[in-house]
Amino acid sequence: MGNPIAVSSKDLSQTAYDHLWMHFTRMSSYENAPVPTIVRGEGTYIYDDNGKRYLDGLAGLFVVQAGHGRAELAEAAAKQAQELAFFPVWSYAHPKAIELAERLAHYAPGDLNKVFFTTGGGEAVETAWKLAKQYHKLTGNPGKYKVISRAVAYHGTPQGALAITGLPALKAPFEPLVPGAHKVPNTNFYRAPIHGDDPEAFGRWAADQIEQQILFEGPDTVAAVFLEPVQNAGGCFPPPPGYFRRVREICDRYGVLLVSDEVICAFGRLGTMFACDKFGYVPDIITCAKGMTSGYSPIGAAVVSDRIAEPFFKGKNTFLHGYTFGGHPVSAAVALANLDIFEREGLNRHVLDHEAAFRATLEKLRDLPIVGDVRGDGFFYGIELVKDQATKESFTPEECERLLYGFVSKRLFEDGLYCRADDRGDPVVQLAPPLVADQGTFDEIEQILRGVLTEAWTRI
Repeated sequence: MGNPIAVSSKDLSQTAYDHLWMHFTRMSSYENAPVPTIVRGEGTYIYDDNGKRYLDGLAGLFVVQAGHGRAELAEAAAKQAQELAFFPVWSYAHPKAIELAERLAHYAPGDLNKVFFTTGGGEAVETAWKLAKQYHKLTGNPGKYKVISRAVAYHGTPQGALAITGLPALKAPFEPLVPGAHKVPNTNFYRAPIHGDDPEAFGRWAADQIEQQILFEGPDTVAAVFLEPVQNAGGCFPPPPGYFRRVREICDRYGVLLVSDEVICAFGRLGTMFACDKFGYVPDIITCAKGMTSGYSPIGAAVVSDRIAEPFFKGKNTFLHGYTFGGHPVSAAVALANLDIFEREGLNRHVLDHEAAFRATLEKLRDLPIVGDVRGDGFFYGIELVKDQATKESFTPEECERLLYGFVSKRLFEDGLYCRADDRGDPVVQLAPPLVADQGTFDEIEQILRGVLTEAWTRI
């Protein structure tokens, strides 16, 4: 032990490799290569330790809705930290948690009026599953503990949330996981196994698979269905017309809770405060996080309907669950300031006004033979890469390794675009810029993608 060592700029990369264990990262790739180190952000751009500028095409990690460098959000954090830096919401309250809970309840649809704070999205999903299990126990259905989610969907890293996740490769190192999580097909219309020419019929089929799974497991054993409004992993699968209406009917028929996992989709990503509003359904629980503070401080929440909360507000019943930093005063203050920006600047309206232009700009890439599909909603899109547009033939795992990780991901960053090249499912490039993005942003994204994907095709 000794005094802290000041790290010079040239030593940052080596120090990062020596001490910083990065998340979801193949650490060996940095043994003899520099670790990309981002030091500041401004608007839709980020800058590395060498001063190079990059377009933030992923809003950090689907997070920085209001853009980088918002001084008022930093000031809100500082002011709150001076006044009350920390106090838990374990049997106590503080003003910012109260105000934020009321505000989220105001934005939420239907009777979703109770807010349980966490520090992130995975914890919100974990909370929702535990809540669903205990709700059924309190209402005389103790056997209802299972959950249904979709293939390839990502719902978080805690043991319960990971069980709900539909990505076998992410789960294998940590098995056995929490039992009772079951999967149904997702809404990937591009690769629809049935009704590939009729979105509404495909949506009905996909929703009906949830009913079939409930019946197969036994309605008296299924607690909840977890669905993202637009599924992230696999590359931005929007819901077909009528899908969520049918899912809501199914859940009501069998006494199953519908959880709308909006960790990515809430707070303007699709142009509405909560994404379920865009698709016309009212869930029993909404899980949310990321964009609530635009990433300026960590927070998450499960927003719960009065009906589901009711038994917990009676007698000695208690939800024996919580997080030390859930509803943190500083994070809650930042969230309130961030939501002020949403309202003052009309960020949701901005997304709705410009989502068609974003789509149209990305659609230009369809003239490249490597581009199979462009899909998504709002400011949240995936571009699926294929070997053959006509047959939709995809790449082998070895080709994905060589193409995505060996070239596309690195070259996009080198050419000034930070985004995600991903093969969880079929290979896609995902884009989710800050909500302040405009046509100039869209054009820059398209131009960089065009150059890199054109070169990638020559390497196949």
